Amino acid sequence: MKKENLSNTHNDIKKLLKKHNLKMTPQRAAIYNEIVGSKEHPATVKIFKKVREVFPNISFDTVNRTLSTFVDIGLIKSVEYSGESRRFDPNTKKHHHFICVKCGRIIDFESREFDNLNIPEDIKKRYEVLEYKVTIEGICDRCKK
Repeated sequence: MKKENLSNTHNDIKKLLKKHNLKMTPQRAAIYNEIVGSKEHPATVKIFKKVREVFPNISFDTVNRTLSTFVDIGLIKSVEYSGESRRFDPNTKKHHHFICVKCGRIIDFESREFDNLNIPEDIKKRYEVLEYKVTIEGICDRCKK
């Protein structure tokens, strides 16, 4: 799945930001473009370092808060797993992740079976399930070699 097919148009992003009373600043655009342009699911530190090349005065806190805002409004998704910092994904469509425990690579995959998992009745009765995703941890093909 190619990420460039999954990214929102510039106008879609501006509309979404405006809906949440936010402006499309050059810094926000740079942060978003860094995520969309990445061939991986970049971590906050990596995004910060790349954006800082263009905006030397931008702080880590600004990048971190912007990423959190993007997740909150549904512009991007956050990918978390044990032993690793939060990483980001521009693909907001339903999908799942395979995470290599050796190199940290995150691979997107789709699965109708995982999309249609039955949520246990006791969970459905006690909680309001908004979303679920499956994360598989293992050793990727590159690390197996």
